[in-house]
Amino acid sequence: MLQSLRYFLFPKACHGCSESLQASEYMVCTRCRHHLPLTQSHLYNDKLIQKVFYGRIMLEQGTALFYFEKKGPVQTLLHNLKYRGHEEISSFLGDWLGQELSQLPGYKEIDVVIPVPIHPKKRKKRGYNQVTGFAIALSKHLEATHVNTVLVKSKNTKTQVFKGRFSRSDEVLDAFSITENQTLAGKHILLVDDILTTGATLEACALQLLKIPNIKLSIATMAIAQ
Repeated sequence: MLQSLRYFLFPKACHGCSESLQASEYMVCTRCRHHLPLTQSHLYNDKLIQKVFYGRIMLEQGTALFYFEKKGPVQTLLHNLKYRGHEEISSFLGDWLGQELSQLPGYKEIDVVIPVPIHPKKRKKRGYNQVTGFAIALSKHLEATHVNTVLVKSKNTKTQVFKGRFSRSDEVLDAFSITENQTLAGKHILLVDDILTTGATLEACALQLLKIPNIKLSIATMAIAQ
């Protein structure tokens, strides 16, 4: 009763369509949850992510939760996460994907989850890394360790979201570095980000992580651009 009254007096909006949420709904409304374009790549093992990085980096596993389309509900969802202060969306999406990945043998072998870092200036302006909650939630479901101190972004680059998949920006490739961390040698690392577009950012991070001896590498993102 009190919860229903609270929603009536202070209604919360769906982060996908901006309509008011019902008391039984959380973060996104039932309609959006059923219409968000899920890739289900990990369920069908269709190598969706591996195909993007073919000939560039070797991956054990790869998946994205959603397909990303301009002016679609996923763009609205991620815009609310990155630019409107709704950091809680990150954990919500991590829980969503993590529950599914935790049932799959290939992902149960993951030891460490590492989020793609953002530049300190961008973090100061935004107040958080939009991928951190996603990474932490995934690590909990996969019973892995969340590590956010190995990858460092030293160059403040422009977004890759609206670039074509093959218009890779060379400035991204040397924007990241790793701190010396031999404790990750031989581990299976899951590298995570919000949107996979050109693949330049994830490739740059992967190339740095692959300097660590004998690691295995997988990738998971919130969305992948079509």
